[in-house]
Amino acid sequence: PPPAAAQAAAPPVFIDLPEMVANLNGNPRRPSYVKLVARIEVARPEDADRVRQALPRLQDLFQTYLREMRPEELRGSAGVYRLREELIARADAAAAPARITDVLFIQMLIQ
Repeated sequence: PPPAAAQAAAPPVFIDLPEMVANLNGNPRRPSYVKLVARIEVARPEDADRVRQALPRLQDLFQTYLREMRPEELRGSAGVYRLREELIARADAAAAPARITDVLFIQMLIQ
């Protein structure tokens, strides 16, 4: 097969992120927390090493973004969708030129 077809047939690579716990920006008298376990999906296997090297930066960006969110922003499927899109954009910028195709939530607990 031509090289483009072989590359398109390559399965995606998944990179596990460490578990993250962040306090949410909300009522200071009643703190709220989010616990997040996620996986990053990259389309090309050669991008996986770039993403692994950028993991400390990714964790920092994700933690900073989570700390600015309010609990009501994470409610419902629309809130989770917005969170996913924001995390993909941040991961894409941090791991460039690697391309992040998705952020998969393994576990998300809001307390």
